[in-house]
Amino acid sequence: MGVFASPGNAGKGSFGFRLGDVQPHAFKSIDFANTKGLKPDYVADALSLKSPLSRKNLRLRLKFRGRLYAQTDEVSEENLEEDDGFEEEFEEEFEEEFSDEETAEVYDPLEGYNRTMHGFNDWFYINVGFPVARGYRWVVPEGGRLAIKRFFHNILFPVRFVNNIFQFKILNVGEETLRFSVNTTVGLLGFFDPAKSWFGLESHDEDFGQTLGHYGVGGGVPIVLPFLGHTNLRDTISLYPDYQLDPLHGGSYPNQALNQGTTIYSPDTYQELGVTIFEYVNEYSFRVEEYEAFRKDAIDFYLFMRDGTEQARNQEIKE
Repeated sequence: MGVFASPGNAGKGSFGFRLGDVQPHAFKSIDFANTKGLKPDYVADALSLKSPLSRKNLRLRLKFRGRLYAQTDEVSEENLEEDDGFEEEFEEEFEEEFSDEETAEVYDPLEGYNRTMHGFNDWFYINVGFPVARGYRWVVPEGGRLAIKRFFHNILFPVRFVNNIFQFKILNVGEETLRFSVNTTVGLLGFFDPAKSWFGLESHDEDFGQTLGHYGVGGGVPIVLPFLGHTNLRDTISLYPDYQLDPLHGGSYPNQALNQGTTIYSPDTYQELGVTIFEYVNEYSFRVEEYEAFRKDAIDFYLFMRDGTEQARNQEIKE
């Protein structure tokens, strides 16, 4: 899916892309930044998101009287307005250097709601999720956390298997089947990954959102979901079919309660919730520094996460 609905899934969301995913032109931008005396991170930020607004903010924030600050961000709006013509010169050089980079305006009719929910999620990650994850990380060594992550990823084999079939990626279907067989048996239910380390079998993460994208369904409007993070309309709708294929969750809530005429507040529901929280905390333990790096370096954190998530998803669909 587009959201971080299940950390072991192919689905992505607020933590669904890494610095390497959203900065494909970082090396090129670093060279350009060094010649202009500006921070490479900001150039990579604007380029990677392929957003005209991000580029505009980059120029506004960093230019000042014929130079770009390399060591400080303390540039006031008043000072920026006193520019002596460097803006035009810089824009020409910037566009000439990166004229091959695509730009596109993003239709975001829910931006007001999205920014509010983005702020809530950010508060939750910083004040609740990450402190818990840090404590968990202090107790559970990295090797154990990696094994748990592999276990959850292995369990989601049906999601990858079915969506690779839907996309007629037959070789991927075969490789996924072999991986699951080897890791479930020799790898002790997936806690280890001998399929890759011994036989070089790679995972092919596909979800229903990618399947729809494969057949030309666009992402639609950006959406930020509570706790789950940044996604879009297509990937939000895709949550349900992938959820039904998830052996840990599919069919247990709310369908099972409705079919059996029982309350959703059952022991099974709480057990499922506990497993989900544990899965998230384990995943958070790997993403704390990564998220904080995003948060620190992005000029507009909401735009960075929105556009970066969309770009990463589009790249996954193309692969």
